[in-house]
Amino acid sequence: MRQALPEAMRARDKAAVSALRATLAAVDNAEAVPVDAAATRGVALEEAPVGAGVTEAARRELSEHEVADIVRAEATERLEAAAQLTAPAHADRVARLRAEAAVLLRVLDAAP
Repeated sequence: MRQALPEAMRARDKAAVSALRATLAAVDNAEAVPVDAAATRGVALEEAPVGAGVTEAARRELSEHEVADIVRAEATERLEAAAQLTAPAHADRVARLRAEAAVLLRVLDAAP
């Protein structure tokens, strides 16, 4: 997906760029490490860790199956939103949502 984004940008494919950016953001969010609230609470200022990188944590590594689940969820979300928009005034938005879902479904089909 990260390689497909620049290609879609060069091709000026707005649906693909939108779908890929949103899905890559969802994957990045899923890779984020949850903050331990207990560790950040109740620490006196003089006891707080200081220095560059002391609060850095390695990101989670998602399996191919987990990434595929996120992509599938993003495509499903777009198809469900398109199905709910029934007014003729929303025809353009429905077409864009379906085009974005099609891009994501192609990504799933191309995945090994």
